[in-house]
Amino acid sequence: MYAVIVTGGKQYKVTEGEYLKVEKLEVATGESITFDRVLLVANGDDVNIGAPVVEGAKVVAEVVAQGRHDKVRIIKFRRRKHHMKRMGHRQWFTEIKITGIQA
Repeated sequence: MYAVIVTGGKQYKVTEGEYLKVEKLEVATGESITFDRVLLVANGDDVNIGAPVVEGAKVVAEVVAQGRHDKVRIIKFRRRKHHMKRMGHRQWFTEIKITGIQA
């Protein structure tokens, strides 16, 4: 059984027991979170597609950790102009474990 959920402006295909890093959520470590925006739920050949969401479906997850991804380096360079600018960015994430899918 799997589902497609929306969080942080992105869509994720999730199965029960899967670990996933999503955009930062303001939830403490160890707490449970429920995703109500479920776009699709599939159990074998039985597929329910929402318009835009599946009514009554939800995905329950547990927050495992909060953290930051590896640094992404950005370089802006203009040739022949003696200009080079270096920047970096580390995006925050929340790691979750999917504990249940309810259709």
